[in-house]
Amino acid sequence: MSLHIGIAYDLKSDAVPAKGQPDDILEEYDSPETVAALGRALGDLGHETIDLGGGRRFLETMLSGRPRPDLIFNIAEGRGSRSREAHVPAACEMLGIPYTHSDPLTMALTLDKNLTKRIALSHGIPTAPFCLIERSEDLAAARLPPFPVIAKPNGEGSSMGIRRDSLCADSAALARRVELLLSDYRQPVLVESFLPGAEVTVAVLGNGPNARALAAMEIAPQSGNNDTFIYSLETKRNYLAEVDYHVPPRLPSSTIAAIEERAVAIYRAIGCRDTARIDLRLDAAGQPCLVEVNALPGLDPLRSDLPIMCGRLGVSYQELIDRIVRHATDRWQLARR
Repeated sequence: MSLHIGIAYDLKSDAVPAKGQPDDILEEYDSPETVAALGRALGDLGHETIDLGGGRRFLETMLSGRPRPDLIFNIAEGRGSRSREAHVPAACEMLGIPYTHSDPLTMALTLDKNLTKRIALSHGIPTAPFCLIERSEDLAAARLPPFPVIAKPNGEGSSMGIRRDSLCADSAALARRVELLLSDYRQPVLVESFLPGAEVTVAVLGNGPNARALAAMEIAPQSGNNDTFIYSLETKRNYLAEVDYHVPPRLPSSTIAAIEERAVAIYRAIGCRDTARIDLRLDAAGQPCLVEVNALPGLDPLRSDLPIMCGRLGVSYQELIDRIVRHATDRWQLARR
């Protein structure tokens, strides 16, 4: 039984950063090795694949008159706006082609950290205290959350804009950080209280009431403690030397259960589909708080958190990809050939 599956993606090598942009501006985009690994996994599962790319190349290929795929496996990050991750899903819906992962509304929403947190709070899911800063002059009148705080671009992922020195202990340090982020990323800045407890990411798979937590993974520093640990860009790039991953987390079973329950609750509330990765962190009282929702989690088989935690559970990369495809085909009610 096989499907003709098109792979939608954006490569780092396809884009050239503009002069003066930060060195992580393409951090979300994939490598040829990731796309090749995904293609091999799908091929080994018996599917026929075609590389579609993203953006204009994706549209031109889909409108070229060639036979359309049965399913688009979407890992395309998009470019140019806060709704960039919604571009390929929106195009698929306009063309009437089934695709994996969440729909355009959820993709756009989850890339906006401020809106995601507001939705979570409306469903009774706690987050760190936060505020949104659109201009540096807004800081003086803003109702800032309690210090220390983290400042980060509001509409990015993959720890873009989050560095080792992002922890701000006072107003002066925050002002400098916000000014830098506004200048570099040209978008609002989310300011949130730093939570000193363990950082845990949860893999959720499935759809609607059938969505379940597959695994929870604690992300811990190899040296030092969580009191000042930031899963920063530098740390992610040097994860083998700086990070320990624990599956299951080194936490009481009741705490892990609460973390997974909240991850699934926000997954369902926001309308995630097929799979997503939910990041949470414990506050000083041990309460799990939402950090962000990754509706399009990375699928680099070696470096991305989702495949790492699946591997620790004995779930192979090929099996992970198969589960995503099966959830999508069941949701779209696709008959396999």
